[in-house]
Amino acid sequence: MRRIDLPTDEATIRSLHVGDEVLLNGTIVMARDAGHKYMVSQKPKDLEPLLKNSVIYHCGPIVKKVKDKWYMVCAGPTTSIREEPYEADVIRLYQVRGVIGKGGMGAKTLQACREYGAVYLHATGGCAAELACTMTEVLDVKKLEFGTPEAFWIVSVKDFPCTVTMDSHGESLHAKVEADSKKALENLLHRRTGVQ
Repeated sequence: MRRIDLPTDEATIRSLHVGDEVLLNGTIVMARDAGHKYMVSQKPKDLEPLLKNSVIYHCGPIVKKVKDKWYMVCAGPTTSIREEPYEADVIRLYQVRGVIGKGGMGAKTLQACREYGAVYLHATGGCAAELACTMTEVLDVKKLEFGTPEAFWIVSVKDFPCTVTMDSHGESLHAKVEADSKKALENLLHRRTGVQ
């Protein structure tokens, strides 16, 4: 298990490989569909220092507000492939070192991870309340007019658990599982039908 303090650096990220388990500590930024589109189309300057050498979490959290303070109630990962049209540009423009989500991402994001020194980190679905417990403080929220699931939530995390499933060396566990599954299906069909 590797502990990664955020913000981090390119050398630390390039030392990670598919299968490595990590605990994140520091500040992360939550962003989903509206946020990614906004980052690429509007290029807001106020997000640059928050994202540089840090991590984006694909998450639409459930939050509560007590007086003037926000708290995370549930904060599980959302499906990442929806951000595939944007993520490579986000990694490049904002010098993002990691993307957290579930389900993996595609070839364009994998290439950006290789080129710019970033990783994709898988967070376990179904553990939203437990993951929220690693979020020690909501530091800020931006673009709340997008709605609470789509706003940019800036949070401090302590020992946020995830696994590297796409690394900066061009390896993707998601692509491997897809290829292995396709081969297994072809073998099964061949045994049943005799057709190659």
